[in-house]
Amino acid sequence: MRVPHPPDHGLFQFLRAAVQVHQRFVSGALSRAESPIYVIGNPSADLDSIVSALVYSYFANNRVPCDNPRPHVPVINLEKVPAGPELRRLRPEFAKALWLSGCPGTGRDTTEKTLEVDENSLFRDHFLTVADFATHLKREGVSGVEHRLHADSVLVDWNALPIRSTDRQPGHGSLVGLSMVEFNVLGCIDHHTDERFLPTIAPTQPYLVEPTGSCTSHVVNILETMGLWERPEKQDSDPKGGELSSSFEITDEQMARLAVAPILIDTANLSAKDKVTVFDTAAYDFLLPKTNQSLARSSWDPNTFYMQVNESKQNSLELLTVDEILDRDYKEWAEKTSQQTDTPSPIQIGICSVVKSIPWIVRKAGGPKPFLQSLQTFATNRKLDIVVVMTAFSSAKDGQFSRELLVCALNNQHAVDALQTFLSEAGSRLGLEEWSSLDGDDFAQDIKDTWVNSAEDSPWIRIWTQTNVAQSRKQVAPLIRGAVASL
Repeated sequence: MRVPHPPDHGLFQFLRAAVQVHQRFVSGALSRAESPIYVIGNPSADLDSIVSALVYSYFANNRVPCDNPRPHVPVINLEKVPAGPELRRLRPEFAKALWLSGCPGTGRDTTEKTLEVDENSLFRDHFLTVADFATHLKREGVSGVEHRLHADSVLVDWNALPIRSTDRQPGHGSLVGLSMVEFNVLGCIDHHTDERFLPTIAPTQPYLVEPTGSCTSHVVNILETMGLWERPEKQDSDPKGGELSSSFEITDEQMARLAVAPILIDTANLSAKDKVTVFDTAAYDFLLPKTNQSLARSSWDPNTFYMQVNESKQNSLELLTVDEILDRDYKEWAEKTSQQTDTPSPIQIGICSVVKSIPWIVRKAGGPKPFLQSLQTFATNRKLDIVVVMTAFSSAKDGQFSRELLVCALNNQHAVDALQTFLSEAGSRLGLEEWSSLDGDDFAQDIKDTWVNSAEDSPWIRIWTQTNVAQSRKQVAPLIRGAVASL
């Protein structure tokens, strides 16, 4: 069955309309048949997760499923951050990618200064976070299980909701910070380990869970496969038979540029051989011809684009607190040991990914002890038994891409045992070596004296240089979870 004609509006027109549809839905003004499908990214809410949700929602809106098209509403999975200035402050690389893609307006007159000046209305009126969703429900008097709202969803850049339905029905569950909504998962596009949460996916909905560098690559390829986003040579006329309008051409160009951003960021400009897959190259080859379609617009260079977005990401932590730095790209899991029954609480695991080195974070905190106190507070507030900090940065010594791994167990012997098992089983695979500062010598000896050479008391903390830089959180998290499950 042929899908409806391509979108005839810009991204921000779509986003404003999507927020309005969402508000009508939570107010009870829409029937179940008219209700939106929420496209939900993962709780790290990084560039890949946000753009995956935006791009899929934009092209699937009122076109999927083909037999009964429904509105799609992208959700930025931040439970404590409302859309507005705070969203822009915490995700400046996303704002940079939007501006460089020309998405805030028509792309003709918008400047970065305009984006900064208009950030209040731009981000507040056009984006929906989990925090916003919860606020809207509270305003409508929706709270608790007795008034639970039921909604359909598509997951992008993850494949399992963190709070599963009480009856353990496949594909049903809730989000942290949004327990009053039970989502029914209709589709999924992801590149992480399969959590065995998904139900059987209908052929009219997207489904792909496969490793690749960027989830946005999967999104782009699936949109093309579903006939929702066509190659430039096929877009030679509008649905009425006329020439392709310049406005459509410009919007298509903007969306292609935006989609390129996370693909380049997550694959180091397609240079990380251990991350780039055929899915990434196929998506990039599909998008690149679209990025310079309009002859009226200045030439766009993907290498310059990558450097500007990447610089914004690298500098994004400067104005954040230590807690915000740890929380910025954070994911957590609950895992039971093999000896636990349904009664004991599972081991709570949290992993923070940071684009700066451990010494940089320690300097930010004011020293090794203040940082450890901040880390303990972070873990305590989230009721974690294990907290992990993974850093990824360019070494100040030689400019090489580098990683560090810090693991910490808090007041739980099972957590200590799990980390020791993890180290014995995965240490060689990750290339863990005795830690030394790769980012200058500030605090290096203090860090060793405070952590590396400390007695094995609470909290149990260890730090290494990770020489196998190909192993990111996607690989490390299953190893830690497996170590817990093996106890």
